[in-house]
Amino acid sequence: MKKLILTSLLAVFAATGANAAINDNPLYRPDQGRFYSVTALESSSRPTVANQKGSSAFALSEAFGYGVTDRLAIGLETTASTADWFDENSWDTFGIGLNYRVFDGVNWKADVFGSYGFGGVWPYGETFLGEENTNYVWTVGAKIGYETASWAVAGHVAFDYYNSESFNWDEEGFHSLRAGVDAFFAMNMQWSLVLGAEYNADLDYWENNNGFWTGKLGVNYNIDDAKYIGAYVGKEMRHIAKGEWDIADGFAYGVKFGVEF
Repeated sequence: MKKLILTSLLAVFAATGANAAINDNPLYRPDQGRFYSVTALESSSRPTVANQKGSSAFALSEAFGYGVTDRLAIGLETTASTADWFDENSWDTFGIGLNYRVFDGVNWKADVFGSYGFGGVWPYGETFLGEENTNYVWTVGAKIGYETASWAVAGHVAFDYYNSESFNWDEEGFHSLRAGVDAFFAMNMQWSLVLGAEYNADLDYWENNNGFWTGKLGVNYNIDDAKYIGAYVGKEMRHIAKGEWDIADGFAYGVKFGVEF
């Protein structure tokens, strides 16, 4: 099933470690003993071979986490999707991870994170965790950012290793490197803007210029101090050759609900 643009931007470990809740401040983290949940519904207006007016695929994702201490958070994320108006359903991803704040200054913050997960958990028409359809992903990364009372900016870098088995170190596997930046601006007590961009580089075929950019722009509304809703649009641009880029037709779009308790 075609991967949606926003899926990688909204996934809890793929881009932001344990910092993906409560109004999308990229430097947010739950306090000790607090839980968070972020549920997102995403789709895309990008034309496909089957549907030239836009995709009929939707993805539902859930990111859930807990503050073990004020510096250490654990979490999990999972994504399921449907296509052709619920005729083709699949369980796409599942992952668990850790996020640790190594530096917690007044304004400057720095985190390290790592995760382990599955891709292609139960694709449509395939077997559950089947050898032919499932890949296993290890991720390590770091993030550094600056935060004030009304805005925050954070950059991240992450290394992903994919293989056909969890500990199949004898096989070379696949490797990718992601780097990006996320920004948050509170316009007032209720409304805020979020922006983000990330470049994903294929390290195994670097000479083929297979990397791509994804970007998002969103607006959030605080229901109260511990709940928010948000809406987002995303765009993709692929590096097809040296000095040549292809901007994807259509947009990815999504809505979110986040809560801390």
